Amino acid sequence: MGLVFRSANIGVFICLKCCGVHRSLGTHISKVLSVTLDEWSDEEVDSMIEIGGNASANSIYEAFLPDTCSKPGPDVNHDQRMRFIRAKYELQEFLKPSLRITSGKGSTKSSAFLTSSLSRKIMDSFRTNSSSQTMFQEGMVEFIGLLKVTIKKGTNLAIRDMMSSDPYVVLNLGKQKLQTTVMNSNLNPVWNQELMLSVPESYGPVKLQVYDYDTFSADDIMGEADIDIQPLITSAMAFGDPEMFGDMQIGKWLKSHDNPLIDDSIINIVDGKVKQEVQIKLQNVESGELELEMEWLPLDQ
Repeated sequence: MGLVFRSANIGVFICLKCCGVHRSLGTHISKVLSVTLDEWSDEEVDSMIEIGGNASANSIYEAFLPDTCSKPGPDVNHDQRMRFIRAKYELQEFLKPSLRITSGKGSTKSSAFLTSSLSRKIMDSFRTNSSSQTMFQEGMVEFIGLLKVTIKKGTNLAIRDMMSSDPYVVLNLGKQKLQTTVMNSNLNPVWNQELMLSVPESYGPVKLQVYDYDTFSADDIMGEADIDIQPLITSAMAFGDPEMFGDMQIGKWLKSHDNPLIDDSIINIVDGKVKQEVQIKLQNVESGELELEMEWLPLDQ
């Protein structure tokens, strides 16, 4: 995996070729840190999430990019790269005019003060524009993306018939309800079945339930769990386009006494996709574990 860096005060991810130019601007303009080697403060994480990734940042920093000015590609020389990055971040040439901060003739304000003021104005712009993020509507509900859940397998599920059970899994998110196929007489079923949920702007946990299918009576519950999808979505949005990065860990859902996790659930970029492996112990039942994988799909994919 190639090295990936971040500008802590601008809120974007940068490649190895660009990080040298960013460092030359000074930390008052771009504070360059390693994504994997340097620690993240809570404020830096919150800032990256609020900005929403490089594409969102570019919608502000390149809002007035002239048609005659093309962004430098990976093979441009150092001077071309330097000119573009200085114009974008130091000289603010592509910003909306109302966002630009200049010292003015004879001003005694420091560049650090100016950059801080610019950062505040840009963050206010992100907050103002947050309601206009890419969404789609179904009736009166707005959606921000898709969640692909692969139900992999169950282990040691509860017995609800004479000697076994006929389990299936149900997922609920908002008014959506999806279910897997029924696995006849199997306490250790292997589904490997994908279910796709639309994620609304105001989302809660995915409600997961396992049932035993009965032909002549109501299906019996075999356990349940709430799946917190916020860590996956916020991590994915903070990193923007995952295809920009190599395989790497970008987040984690921590095991605790008030969630169903068996172990910490790691969020990774794998082959340009944001995925999370989840192993849960079913709740309110005598036994049973479930293994699943979640993948975040933004609407522009």
